[in-house]
Amino acid sequence: MSGRTCDIAIIGGGLSGGLIALALRQQRPELTVRVIEGGPAIGGNHRWSWFSTDLSPAGEALMAPFRKTEWTHGYDVRFPGLERTLEADYRSLASPDFAATLARELAPGTLLTNRPVAQIAADRVLLESGEEITARCVIDCRGFTPSATLRGGWQVFMGRHIRTAGPHGITRPVIMDAQVDQLAPAGNGGAYRFVYVLPLGLEEVFVEDTYYADTPQLDRSALSGRIDQYCRAHGIDGEPVGFETGVLPVITGGDFAAYQAEQRIPGVAIAGGRGGFVHPLTSYTLPIAVNIALAIAEDADLPGEQLAAKLESAARQHWRRMGFYRALGRMLFHGAAAHQRYRIFGRFYGLPEPLIERFYAGGSTLFDKLRVLSGKPPIPIHRGARALLAKSPSLLAPDTKDIR
Repeated sequence: MSGRTCDIAIIGGGLSGGLIALALRQQRPELTVRVIEGGPAIGGNHRWSWFSTDLSPAGEALMAPFRKTEWTHGYDVRFPGLERTLEADYRSLASPDFAATLARELAPGTLLTNRPVAQIAADRVLLESGEEITARCVIDCRGFTPSATLRGGWQVFMGRHIRTAGPHGITRPVIMDAQVDQLAPAGNGGAYRFVYVLPLGLEEVFVEDTYYADTPQLDRSALSGRIDQYCRAHGIDGEPVGFETGVLPVITGGDFAAYQAEQRIPGVAIAGGRGGFVHPLTSYTLPIAVNIALAIAEDADLPGEQLAAKLESAARQHWRRMGFYRALGRMLFHGAAAHQRYRIFGRFYGLPEPLIERFYAGGSTLFDKLRVLSGKPPIPIHRGARALLAKSPSLLAPDTKDIR
């Protein structure tokens, strides 16, 4: 190691950083790795979900060590005029289980928490404490950075983990329940709203209220009240044992080359949301994060500069592949009145199930895209045409608010 602290330093202990470390441990156990997380816990406070068909055999092997909830009897969607049960198996992983698995599977000393970073270079990381970690290669996985170079809207959500007083009777996940009031909390502008429900056990359920909103304001009181209302309406009675909140970008356009230039640190590889490896419409990231982790493990011997260049190129290719989803995002935000936006997803969920699964994994075929755009449109044709040419607001979001 020539006196270095480690072979590979990963900045950020979220989904991408953790999966990269695990892939390296599985495929290159002789390498020394450090995962440097500024917060108190690896994985933060999140829940990641995916379909069983999203992952390759190698991806399944990477995810195998994690304790996760699995449903093998399909899932439900509900819209005004449409209720459907789809057959795909569904998986969900909570951040405490993510962190516990990494602590067990990775070599002792790999995970470093409460280590805020002050400076980053191609061969070293300087912490705010003054400690310096040197490495052959540095990978930045600190998450998406709001930027004026990108445009779009926001996915705003609050989830509540509830332990019920008795069996709740919910047998399948409800991926989207849009049979709810479509009005957003004050200050969010227009929005498409739905509720997401996961039965985690006979007496445990996760209920999340989500908005595709014009603005990034997170009103905790309003969202908590909406969850209360939903639980009362569906007979879910119990005590909260955990919470999750978030504001994620829904990217509809922008100058990605300018975004990359803005994020670039010479010689430092960038992965995860900061690198642009996201689904721009659904924020459905796990399959993408798995694939990038496996690719990095395969190229673990590359010098940092070469790995950085390779990931930048992969991110540009990913941006081009995601163009269809960005266009649909413009249709969602600009093609329909706020209270009618649910019609776009409602029509989509009436399409063949394999198409829906490929959509969420970002792998839509040309025929899939034609099928999504063909048939009776869920919004007026003239509005859809204008939406495709519309320019969304900047994702710099200087007015982001978290109202408590």
